[in-house]
Amino acid sequence: MTRVLGVPVRRSTPLSSGVARVELADGRTVVVKDGPAVAAEAAGLRWLAVPGGPPAPQVLACEGERLVTAYVPAGGASSEGRDRGSRSASSRPAMRRVLVPLPAAASELGRRLAVLHRAGAPAFGAGPPGTGRQAWIGRAPMANVPGDRWAPWYAEHRVAPYLRTARDAGDLTADEAAVVERVCARLPELAGPAEPPARLHGDLWSGNVLRSAAGEAWLIDPAAHGGHRETDLAMLALFGCPHLDAVVAAYDEAAPLAPGRRARVPLHQLFPLLVHVVLFGRGYAGQAVAAARAALQAG
Repeated sequence: MTRVLGVPVRRSTPLSSGVARVELADGRTVVVKDGPAVAAEAAGLRWLAVPGGPPAPQVLACEGERLVTAYVPAGGASSEGRDRGSRSASSRPAMRRVLVPLPAAASELGRRLAVLHRAGAPAFGAGPPGTGRQAWIGRAPMANVPGDRWAPWYAEHRVAPYLRTARDAGDLTADEAAVVERVCARLPELAGPAEPPARLHGDLWSGNVLRSAAGEAWLIDPAAHGGHRETDLAMLALFGCPHLDAVVAAYDEAAPLAPGRRARVPLHQLFPLLVHVVLFGRGYAGQAVAAARAALQAG
């Protein structure tokens, strides 16, 4: 740490595997994360720093496999979210304990997400400037391959790779995989009206929304890329986001959503659910297949 920031460490408190809150000798508190995905995360945090968009921690340094960001003091415990240390069919694994936004902050988050998405991206699958094809979503590899149409890009680069991995590992049966394959074949008719590439957080489940001491909703741990704006909103709904109706209502007022959005939520959730099957095994297979069936029925 002294080598990266040039400041001695006073105290380090582990938050989870590879993540620590560090107090520096100059009085600052920072978050330090180690791992192969940190360069992509640093680029994503910088790319998401859109004027008027949701705040994200400032990148202070990124060298090799170490990322240092500003520490965002969390808000009061009255609205504490899930402990990310638990693992179940309805929660994500630990990175740090987070606090969900209050209703007013939820509406503000919706408005700010609309600003972020409007900032756009060069193409679907385009990563932040300076990054290549290799990206990450959580601990799973993710390929940022540009495409000019969302439906075929989503099928080829977001659904199919994780479907193949899960099927080959035996975490999806042949019959279950066939349901997902039918979604890929029908994606052009299921996708809804065409939209330009939005600038996505990319892993926007509720655990990646942190309520600061000032009451603002901050975004952490991105898998940023160009995509469909409904994907970020669908991910907020995936594992339960308090005050989600306020988020979506404010978003829809600032940037009206296309008709049929609710019916397309399972389609957009299919990608992160398949990622969960790959990372955590067959415990998520039922949810993934149910999302695929719901997407087909909605179409």
